[in-house]
Amino acid sequence: MATSKTEVTKTSASKSSSTKKATETKKEALATPAKKASTAKKVAAPRKSSASKKKTASPEERYRMTEVAAYYIAERNSFAGNPSDYWIEAEIQIKSLFGE
Repeated sequence: MATSKTEVTKTSASKSSSTKKATETKKEALATPAKKASTAKKVAAPRKSSASKKKTASPEERYRMTEVAAYYIAERNSFAGNPSDYWIEAEIQIKSLFGE
């Protein structure tokens, strides 16, 4: 089975042309941005209003928050003042935090 030189050349030419087409197709795919196939309508999610929702804490949590705030207020003042004054100032801060 001897193949002629012409048959080999035709086979090589057809392989190289199919390789060129594949390369061109890849280049085109990379050059053009992909389109999204989403046809469904996009519905905006309802926004949650932070103004209408009040922050809440249990009495135990409020006590701990007031306690920690009073400590830091006293520390800032080098523990030189009256502890009751620190506590009252801390309560005011915590109330303002909760919008009261």
